[in-house]
Amino acid sequence: MKTVSLLVAALASASAFAPIASHQNSRTNTALADVPLANGAMSFNRVCREWRCKYEGDKATSESLEAIAKVVDEYLPEIKKVSDQVTVNRLVCGACLDFKLMTTVPLDDYGKWSDAGHPPEAEFLEKIKAIPGVSQVETQTITNMII
Repeated sequence: MKTVSLLVAALASASAFAPIASHQNSRTNTALADVPLANGAMSFNRVCREWRCKYEGDKATSESLEAIAKVVDEYLPEIKKVSDQVTVNRLVCGACLDFKLMTTVPLDDYGKWSDAGHPPEAEFLEKIKAIPGVSQVETQTITNMII
């Protein structure tokens, strides 16, 4: 339980995603170290910003999900400019009616994006909030590692 509390506290603060620099032989050469979690049992070097909501209707014929897809298409080129190493994942659950867009960037790119407000987050969220049938629009910052 103590480990879970520490993890939650670390993820709750954007400063928890600040890169840890390890200085090498040169003043200009810095290499980022992974940020340890769980007493060193795991670590991360990529951070994900998740935008999520509920849609209504069957996933195959949902008008709200179709409208969300159009907003994604509109903003995807801008989202992909966040980092040279960005990955964008779309998740749709037909059972619980979840839609999620997960944008993951290297740790060293996250701080700049976070400080700027995760653009184009505000505009994207405003557009999907205006879609009939969309509810529970939320965001979350989490680590996202391929293991």
